[in-house]
Amino acid sequence: MTLRRGALWALLAAKLVGGWGVGWDIRWHLLIGRDSFWIAPHVMAYAAVAATAMISLGVLALETWRTRRRAPPPDAVTVVGLAGTRGFHLAWWGIAIAILAAPIDDLWHRLFGIDVTLWSLPHLLALAGSQVSNLGIVLIALEVYDEGGRRWAALAAGGVLLLGTFYIMVDPSIQTAFHRGGVFFFTYAILGTLAFTFALGLVARVARSRSIPLVLTVGALAVQLSILVVGDIGFALLQPRPAIEEAIAADPSSPIAVAHEMARRNGTTPGRSLTLRLIPLVPGALMAVANPSRRRRLAAVVFGVSLALVAGVALGRLPALSHALPSIEDSALALALTLVAALAGSACASRVAELMERYTRLGSSQARGISGGRQAANRSSSAAGVSANINSSAYSGRTKPSATA
Repeated sequence: MTLRRGALWALLAAKLVGGWGVGWDIRWHLLIGRDSFWIAPHVMAYAAVAATAMISLGVLALETWRTRRRAPPPDAVTVVGLAGTRGFHLAWWGIAIAILAAPIDDLWHRLFGIDVTLWSLPHLLALAGSQVSNLGIVLIALEVYDEGGRRWAALAAGGVLLLGTFYIMVDPSIQTAFHRGGVFFFTYAILGTLAFTFALGLVARVARSRSIPLVLTVGALAVQLSILVVGDIGFALLQPRPAIEEAIAADPSSPIAVAHEMARRNGTTPGRSLTLRLIPLVPGALMAVANPSRRRRLAAVVFGVSLALVAGVALGRLPALSHALPSIEDSALALALTLVAALAGSACASRVAELMERYTRLGSSQARGISGGRQAANRSSSAAGVSANINSSAYSGRTKPSATA
């Protein structure tokens, strides 16, 4: 158990470093424009991926080796010859998907050129694999800790990673609003409600804590601030030469060119805006008040409606989106879609939480059964030993007089 707990915190640390690398990489593309595998953000991100892979696969390999010498732990399952807990399996196979996305991304570049959008197939595959791995980390926290402060802290840390990755996946929706307007103005709110409700509802359920939605939104904001700090330090140390003007001139309609145009209209620096990280704070606080650990549907609806309202007001005030403001009919349709997304995200979160709790209880009950069996065997052995000693003493007491005679 000590090994698994140490591996859990090592995975959390590696994932945080990976988040720094991905966040810095996004800023690098926005500010520098040069895309090479060996740029510093890529090295940081892929080093974190390698560390995550080695930790999760290392635990599975060690437990597989141990099962060849003795019976496997009660909570272990075997997949493709590897034995270990379900949490470590998810952590490993998820990061394996992310690793698989790297050569696919390279092939994508060779076929279609250097893409500058986060919503390309290889990027989404890598992010999906990372999310499977993050779900594994949440499950590991349930497996290695009983209820208490350490379990809560581990679940909160894993939840911040889960939510933060969803933030990255939803961020490009702001350009959908810029391009299309109307009901698509609320693309961030609709996709965000679906994804964020899932993350917040899941962790709140398994942690049995109503404060989790607010904790995770604040934590994800803190991680974003740390990403900015890491990027600023990295740029100051490396001082890379920008080639962004050439990249924008080569493709004025690219997502990077659009990001610069939006920043120019808003009077901000590309890659430094915190608007999309601040928007979920109020909805997260209201979701906590609604108590998602007990009233999941109500809490999801509260989060979705408040996210749509806060996002509508915050994004509607941006000069870059002044041309894309929705009509009343568009807003009503978007609100209905947001409600559907809230209920869908909540239902998925509830189902995944039920599976995690079931597997955790199953492993715990099996472990208690084995422990109880061993204790019973020890008591039986002790009782047999005492009985043997009594019988031996009685026999000795009967035979001594006969020997004297």
